[in-house]
Amino acid sequence: MEVGIANILQILGALAFFIFGMKMMSEGIQRAAGSQLRNILRTMTKNRYLGVFTGFLTTALVQSSSATTVMTVSFVNAGLLTLVESAGVMMGANIGTTITGWLVSILGFKIKLHTLSIPLFAISVPLLFSNKGKLRYWGEFLIGFAILFLGLSYLKESVPDIKGNPEVLAWLQNFTNWGFFSRVFFVLVGTLITIIVQSSSAAMAITLTMCAQGWLPFDVAAAMILGENIGTTITAELASLVGNVHAKRSARIHSMFNIIGVTWMIILMPFFLKHLSNLMQHLFNIEDPFTSAIDMPLALSAFHTVFNLTNVLILIAFVPFLVKAAIYTVKSKGDDDEDIRLTFIQSGTRTPELATVELQNETAHFGEIVYKMTDFTRRLVNATDTKKREKLYKKISKYEEITDRMEIEITEYITALAGEEITKTTSIKLRSIINISNDLERIGDIFYQISKTIQKKNEDKVYFNEEQRAYLNKMMDLVDTAFTEMIRNLKYPHYSKVDISKSQEIEHEINKFRDLLKDQNLDKLGTTGYNVNSAMIYNNLFSSFEKIGDHIINVNESVAGKI
Repeated sequence: MEVGIANILQILGALAFFIFGMKMMSEGIQRAAGSQLRNILRTMTKNRYLGVFTGFLTTALVQSSSATTVMTVSFVNAGLLTLVESAGVMMGANIGTTITGWLVSILGFKIKLHTLSIPLFAISVPLLFSNKGKLRYWGEFLIGFAILFLGLSYLKESVPDIKGNPEVLAWLQNFTNWGFFSRVFFVLVGTLITIIVQSSSAAMAITLTMCAQGWLPFDVAAAMILGENIGTTITAELASLVGNVHAKRSARIHSMFNIIGVTWMIILMPFFLKHLSNLMQHLFNIEDPFTSAIDMPLALSAFHTVFNLTNVLILIAFVPFLVKAAIYTVKSKGDDDEDIRLTFIQSGTRTPELATVELQNETAHFGEIVYKMTDFTRRLVNATDTKKREKLYKKISKYEEITDRMEIEITEYITALAGEEITKTTSIKLRSIINISNDLERIGDIFYQISKTIQKKNEDKVYFNEEQRAYLNKMMDLVDTAFTEMIRNLKYPHYSKVDISKSQEIEHEINKFRDLLKDQNLDKLGTTGYNVNSAMIYNNLFSSFEKIGDHIINVNESVAGKI
């Protein structure tokens, strides 16, 4: 039996068809129920056990464990899920992805689905022209479903029938007599296939197809499926590369969970497969999957499900240890790599009086986070290296997002206290804290706007002269001094006793210096060698720093109760 380039291209094309259908299915269902899926992940992960169910449900719906794990990693990166919560979701995703195997083995090999695909196109294509967005997305889902099984049908037809030519795969015998090491070898093969096609579902379809065509024996295929469980973790690992340390740790938990599970299964596989074979023959009245290629896909789907379910039941109690192992193996690169979130009010609402104490601490923490942006901005103003600038742009953007989130969370926390009986003093303090949070968030926005202005300046190759740069640094020195005083006031335990006279003096100096720079800039406009574009950007920047000073004094006045 000869296999030429045309045959290989036919197989690759059929596989591409299958993967495209899977992608279309996944994207369609995510668009149709995207916000609901995100809400499920955010609200149904109160503990790891509920997280397992959430991960299973989400993956069963979108038919892609990769989509669930990437979504989970992104939520961990955004601070919406903790590592413990994400671990449960990842475990559930492993169970949910086994649904694909059942669909392929029951429908793909027991029914001629290409005869059903055309009617599916007839139903779904009109939906694409609907004015309602959700109907269009459901149409995409159904088309993806039809394409997926058309691809599977073509894959079955493209794979050469070797039943009459068993010598073609005689080379496999060279790898099947090593016992434990044979199983390890085929686990690595399954891992490699999954990494290449970037989809455990596609890798599973390839494996089941090869089994149905008589290419692989039962135990070899089972080992490859174990490898596919490891290979699928690469998607989450890749997604975490652009995330913070918590995202990387979440992906690492997923990898460790799968690797540990595959390890114990490799050891027990001979006994496990034997008992599973007997059980499948008894329950489903099928032939022995060790000898029957026709019934092997069904038995492999059962193996995949039972393995993942058993692995979850064994390891779910050890989630805290997996989290510790992830923290130990994925080291933080410092504050810039850490996810910054609320520190003092994570434990839920308290009585208004106690909540006020927690909120004051949180607000001071918020002020310190915003204060870090002054250092980033100073370095950006003075940076000449392009790579350093790029890092600072990203850092300032990240901190601006943090300030947005912290303001929302602090406001929501205060809103949750609205139903409680609150004294007049506490009410005034809570109102002050809302105002402070709003001003701190606005400072974050201004720093971000400054970074975008500098980015545009550098892209347009507009440069400051030495005097402009020196004055900007002096303005930032004044803002730095104002920040230091603001942080001191925010940390003062009794807001009503805070003296803001020094803060007012600094604010006066900032305003006075802004006026001086404005007059000087106007006087020099039109003189030889004084660049107009540079002067406009220069004016924009020192005016923005003065606005930051305005918000800083607003914070100080809110602390003192002068609102």
